[in-house]
Amino acid sequence: MEFGMQFFPDVTPEQKSGAQYFDECLRLSALGDSLGWGHVRTVEHYFLSYGGYSPNPIVFLTAVAQRTRKLKLITGAVLPVFNHPLKIAGEIGMLDAISAGRLEVGFGRAFLPHEFARFGVSLDESRDRFTEGMEQVRLLLERENVTSEGRFHSFRDTTSLPRPTQKPRPPFWVAATVTPQSYVDAAKAGYSVMAIPLVAKHMRELIELYRTTWREAGHPGRGRIMLAFHMFCDASRDKAWAVAREPMNRYLRSIVAASSDWSTLRSKDYAGYEKMVEELSKETAESQVASGAAWIGTPAEIADQIARYNEAIGGIESASLQVNFNTIGYDDAERSVRLFSEKVMPQFADR
Repeated sequence: MEFGMQFFPDVTPEQKSGAQYFDECLRLSALGDSLGWGHVRTVEHYFLSYGGYSPNPIVFLTAVAQRTRKLKLITGAVLPVFNHPLKIAGEIGMLDAISAGRLEVGFGRAFLPHEFARFGVSLDESRDRFTEGMEQVRLLLERENVTSEGRFHSFRDTTSLPRPTQKPRPPFWVAATVTPQSYVDAAKAGYSVMAIPLVAKHMRELIELYRTTWREAGHPGRGRIMLAFHMFCDASRDKAWAVAREPMNRYLRSIVAASSDWSTLRSKDYAGYEKMVEELSKETAESQVASGAAWIGTPAEIADQIARYNEAIGGIESASLQVNFNTIGYDDAERSVRLFSEKVMPQFADR
């Protein structure tokens, strides 16, 4: 299993300035590179404390590329629904060149109603915009002189520059949550899946659906699944929980608040999201650890949490860890990362 870092900002300017937050993330990225971590990943969100510090993952990952030498750089994810495919393709080619071919591109549909409202985009267009936009980006990266007549964006005889360093293009991931169709579509297309097991009970059946569809589509292997987890490791169990409990709880409250519009909204493209938010509102740091969706404790406890969860869901290829979630400071995050690297990661090197 590969372990990487995910940076999902969940802070206000009063808690951490943008300058402080990104300085800490870049220092942690360099540390992860030196300790054998596999990737750095960040999101695209807007406006609120939940994700709002990261409106463009390409910008952050470009800075990471200059601080590291081996880490893969993963967008987690770019959102075609709010961006023109010509812009996305050009930025991908640019970062793939700057990083000497270390970029992997995750695409997402977006799921927060307040973002759609502010951008003036209908929730009911989400899936169609995603499908069209991702396909147009793929064509622009793989081919030259591309013509595409779409419902939302059209262009003729266009070659995106710079051309990708990786041939024919960087690997693609699809961000998914609880919609089964997202897993089916990704598997049919031969794309990897990145997901967040905040409501962990759904994950095994969704992963099995992806693996089965992957095989039925005739792709070799079984595809790749990346799940995101909160992680805090300390030699003392009491210290680990003292540091991580309230930041974890604040993060959970933050995602519920950001998603709260689903309590009154419905969309054909987001069936069941009101139930997901209702379930999330009941979650705590303790329930997240109990279900395996977060890893908090001593190295031995976390190793056991990882092993039990991985077996329960049928195994994943990559774990993307939030190590400085909410207001956790750099010094605490650094100690956690170093201890996890030394005591936990070697136990999963061959799994």
